[in-house]
Amino acid sequence: MAMDASEIERLILEGIPDAQVKITDLRGDGDHYAALVESPAFEGIPRVKQHQMVYEALKGKMGGDLHALALQTSAPQK
Repeated sequence: MAMDASEIERLILEGIPDAQVKITDLRGDGDHYAALVESPAFEGIPRVKQHQMVYEALKGKMGGDLHALALQTSAPQK
């Protein structure tokens, strides 16, 4: 089952409320997305942990409803 980009954004924002999120459907099929997530919560946290935070926010949808997600995370630039 495909997942809508707005649902991905909603889940991420529920889990990381101060995030700025941009979702792009890479193929137009609802299965392959790219996400750019920027949040002050990522400040000083290694990239792997940042990605884990996003995956946790997706509540187990990754690999099921959400087939592929190219993920970029960062803290805001000062």
